[in-house]
Amino acid sequence: MANTRRAQAELPRDGWRLDRAVLIHADTCPDKRALEFENQVITYGDLANRVARTATLLTTRVGRGDRFAVYSMNHPEIFVLLLAASRIGAIMMLINWRLTPAEVTYQIQDCQPKWVFFSSDFENTARAIANNISGLALMTVDEIMIAREGLRPLEDNEGQDAPDTNEDILIVYTSGTTGRPKGAVLSQRALRSNAVMSHDAFDMNSDDIVLNVLPLFHVGGLNIQPLPALILGASVVIHSTFNPENVLATIYNSAITQITTVPTILGALLIHPKWATTNLRSMRMVAIGSTDVPVTIIKAVHMRGIPLIQIYGATETSPTAIYQRANFAFNSVGSIGRVGCDCDVRLVGPDGHDVPEGHVGEIWVKGDNILTHYWNNEAASCQAITEGWFHTGDLARRDAKGLFWFADRLKHVIISGGENIYPAELERVLAGHPDLIEFAIIGRDDERWGQVPVVVAVRVSSDVEAAHILDVFNGEVARFKQPKDLIFVDALPRNAIGKIVIDEIKKLL
Repeated sequence: MANTRRAQAELPRDGWRLDRAVLIHADTCPDKRALEFENQVITYGDLANRVARTATLLTTRVGRGDRFAVYSMNHPEIFVLLLAASRIGAIMMLINWRLTPAEVTYQIQDCQPKWVFFSSDFENTARAIANNISGLALMTVDEIMIAREGLRPLEDNEGQDAPDTNEDILIVYTSGTTGRPKGAVLSQRALRSNAVMSHDAFDMNSDDIVLNVLPLFHVGGLNIQPLPALILGASVVIHSTFNPENVLATIYNSAITQITTVPTILGALLIHPKWATTNLRSMRMVAIGSTDVPVTIIKAVHMRGIPLIQIYGATETSPTAIYQRANFAFNSVGSIGRVGCDCDVRLVGPDGHDVPEGHVGEIWVKGDNILTHYWNNEAASCQAITEGWFHTGDLARRDAKGLFWFADRLKHVIISGGENIYPAELERVLAGHPDLIEFAIIGRDDERWGQVPVVVAVRVSSDVEAAHILDVFNGEVARFKQPKDLIFVDALPRNAIGKIVIDEIKKLL
């Protein structure tokens, strides 16, 4: 389906480069705050100087198309390094610091960066990994800032063959809930497209003050708001980690206008005692993504008069692809929104054809925002992209108004007696149940039906009975959809970034 709601992009599609798009503000408003971190303010003039000298530093070891890795808690230098990579045509790899040393080692061996920049939190791990990888150079974030001071700035137009829009700039590894993680390669064109859609989604302008608490090793933390804000000349406040009280204080003290969250973070804010009393008048909207969002969370934010908009996408879509906007957030609660202004979306059935309106299909995305390929994995690239369409593995339906409604992950579909059952629909029925700490619903092989849905849950006490929980589904969903069993466990298996690992849960059945 062609996208008929396209915004007039102010960013040129060709001849565009990330560092130029951001650092142009150093000429027009050099003293304006670009980044703020732990009471340190970096103006656009400061940022331009740091980027130019860091670009010179990178050229001592990294060339065009070479990779370097960043292994750090949230820090302004992540943006400096990314912009410097843009200037010299290098590719930055983001390391998820929640991973085990073995997982980090695998990704470094797969990507083969020439340099790893790390914060002091990970010094022992970084040095241990480097001991086993020949030729890998290390430098701390503090050492970067010292080393570049004596270097000549690398000017924007220096060199005969400057990088451009089409060049790859970022590698972000998928979480790998099954099998090995894959390195999604994103181009400067993809970051431009994502920024265009972020500007549209948030009605963003240069007066916005964005607060980021999400990890910058994810495209959600890096690209949903911070990079698009810097491209516009807005201001970005960075927290190294999430703390609900600090977030609420910063929103008030720094007059924050925008923030992106995930359900766990927003849920922690909502239950904090100061949520109800903090002055939130500066907030124009709150964004949320990552997974299916409970309606109770959405309504709790709306009660404060603040639009909560959902952003849908994937690492491979940079990530923005579908989103709500503030002007219809209150009237489309639970929807993930409409097609982004700079991409196209199809809902595709198992036969490869688009499904009718109101039916569930896999979300396919096409546009400048999708990955160019998976690093060093041609087979996965071919499997995931068909004639420019990226297969997300997520399921949704579209209504007559063009609104998309998330259904489930494709691999989670339970086929029972020839009928498709989507666990996310059942999980919404149990959401917020007072007797459960956490739960998941998966399919179990069944001789008669092929599969039947089963609840795997952690209960608040041993007094909670399975029959009591299963009764909740009566009258809420069709009988064939209702879970046929409930298994209590001590904890649900999760991977390094906190996602539930379905394949591990199946082993508990």
